[in-house]
Amino acid sequence: MGAQIRVYKRRIKSVTATKKITKAMEMIAASRIVKAQRQVAASSPYADELTRAVTAVATGSNTKHPLTTEPENATRAAVLLVTSDRGLAGGYSSNAIKAADRLTERLRAEGKEVDHYLVGRKSVAYFSFRDRKVTQSWTGFSDSPQYADAKAVATPLIESVLKDSAEGGIDEIHIVFTEFVSMMTQTPVDRRLLPLAVSEESDQPDKQPQARAQYEFEPSAEGVLDALLPRYVESRIYNAMLQAAASEHAARRRAMKSATDNAEDLIKSLTRLANAARQADITQEISEIVGGASALADANAGSD
Repeated sequence: MGAQIRVYKRRIKSVTATKKITKAMEMIAASRIVKAQRQVAASSPYADELTRAVTAVATGSNTKHPLTTEPENATRAAVLLVTSDRGLAGGYSSNAIKAADRLTERLRAEGKEVDHYLVGRKSVAYFSFRDRKVTQSWTGFSDSPQYADAKAVATPLIESVLKDSAEGGIDEIHIVFTEFVSMMTQTPVDRRLLPLAVSEESDQPDKQPQARAQYEFEPSAEGVLDALLPRYVESRIYNAMLQAAASEHAARRRAMKSATDNAEDLIKSLTRLANAARQADITQEISEIVGGASALADANAGSD
């Protein structure tokens, strides 16, 4: 019985050490969420205004441009998948990968070839394990992306858009990332970056249509779109990466809190088992002492 108590004590010690680690990771993730949320809030207005500027140029001119013109026969699409570099974040990366797989199936059902661009070691490992083709990948900055990282990711995508289809160019760019809704809710989403969907009608039909401003483009509408194209793609990718980072920290905090709670429950359970084993050991020792004393008393009575 003493050996069993030692086993329980070793397990309690091990689980306690694990609990300290998960608790520390929970607190670190919680502290990083606030910074990530601020970065998302700071980047969203720029990305939104840039989108409005592109929309204004598109609706104010008849220029055909890869940024705003739907290709007649789209044959190739790029899917940018944003996941994490590290694990211990619950189903954060796996949910984004599943969303990318669904998008890939839908695009292939439309008769399009799909090029995959990956951000994060988790997606890279997933594609490598299944021997899937990856056009390009980036790792090392999923939890704290900078604008330079978004620019590095956007550059090959923009170059592919500007190429002809015969040279391996792409007609569409889609991005799959985890949108940060709240501390408890993070949703994998897929968005089409290019061509930009331009709507000339009001989103709310009950409102009266407003007169649109007239623009003059210098040197030309096409030149303006050429200048806005890289900035639009970079800003949208940067905003998506920031939202993914905030979602990653939130998912890791939630996963580590669950692990910490489970460790506490396991420690309580093991402590009860250890106490029960010690109680049984003490009871057995008392029974042996009483039995020995009774036997000794019987032996003394028989000798008399």
